[in-house]
Amino acid sequence: MNVIYAYPWDVVGDPSAAGRLKALGADAVALAASYHTTRAATPRHPAHRLVDARHSACYVPVREEAWKDRRLVPAAPSWMETADPFGDARDMLRAEGLPVHAWTVLTHNSLLGSANPGLVVTNAFGEPYAYALCPASADVRDYCRTLVHEVVELGAPDALILEACGALGFRHGGHHEKTDGADWSPAQTALLSLCFCAACQTRYTGAGIDPAVLRARVCAAVDLPPRSVTSVDEALGDLAEAVRDVRTGMATILRDLLVREARSVRPGIPVTLHASADPWATGPFATVPEGVDVDVLVGNCWNAVEVDEAGLRALGRLGPRVGAYLLALPPRPADPAALSWLVETYTAAGAQEIHWYHGGLASTARLEAIGAAISR
Repeated sequence: MNVIYAYPWDVVGDPSAAGRLKALGADAVALAASYHTTRAATPRHPAHRLVDARHSACYVPVREEAWKDRRLVPAAPSWMETADPFGDARDMLRAEGLPVHAWTVLTHNSLLGSANPGLVVTNAFGEPYAYALCPASADVRDYCRTLVHEVVELGAPDALILEACGALGFRHGGHHEKTDGADWSPAQTALLSLCFCAACQTRYTGAGIDPAVLRARVCAAVDLPPRSVTSVDEALGDLAEAVRDVRTGMATILRDLLVREARSVRPGIPVTLHASADPWATGPFATVPEGVDVDVLVGNCWNAVEVDEAGLRALGRLGPRVGAYLLALPPRPADPAALSWLVETYTAAGAQEIHWYHGGLASTARLEAIGAAISR
């Protein structure tokens, strides 16, 4: 199965867009129903070449009655003229015979995070990540639940895709990122992703972990020379297992809540989760345990190929069907043979679906390469 990703603005206002995606050979379109801040190229749209999505937004109507008395309320996209961008794009895609999966970004929201600093991931040094709503907070979970309810009810998609279904961390954050020169190791980056917001500290205490002791260990390990910190477990010592359980448990609570909510609105709706089998994973691909109750787990395949293969194999051991989130943008080449090789490699590693990123951002040459790879 081939799923190609797109934004509502790629389709709305372009009578050729749905047919163009259909011609690639895609089996479905993952259409953004809720998305974070972005500046996106639209190289083939008849009316514009760039969309500046200035803040996180919900692309199904934001109904006052649904969000009344909620602390966190999503914003509507002022850069789109239609009141229902998702619904308009969905109808155009379905007219071409393309099923539509509602691509729903959950905790990645800098607009709401900036306005509610007490509800975001906060590192061991007391520094908040404004883009990262922390699902340890009940208000954040309620926001995600209401969002999923509205997307499934109003968007009426054929399937649901959940991204950032857990806590984001140090990476995948901000504008003009200037952090690579610190040379922190992957383990140190993971340590900088551990949250110490008030809700998380309460969870640590409930699990028998002293937050002050944990904070001290994290800070000390982050400030060591990078090559001396090889794993989170080593840095946390005897606290590692308990901290890991708190983190995976928090992601499980959020995921189970949202899957139940989606299926209460639409019984049997297929649910795909952007996921990682790494218990320390943060970001768009949330950590998941064995036996997770979703239909498809999609792994990030934007890395070195051997890293992607290992991630897909690890997901394959968890039970559900596995998909590969394949980057068809730079630095990947606009080359049908290269993309076909990646598809073959990821399929051999266990992927049963290929999720192509991205049908709207890609140049004509890249779209042609995607289409050729799908046809092979």
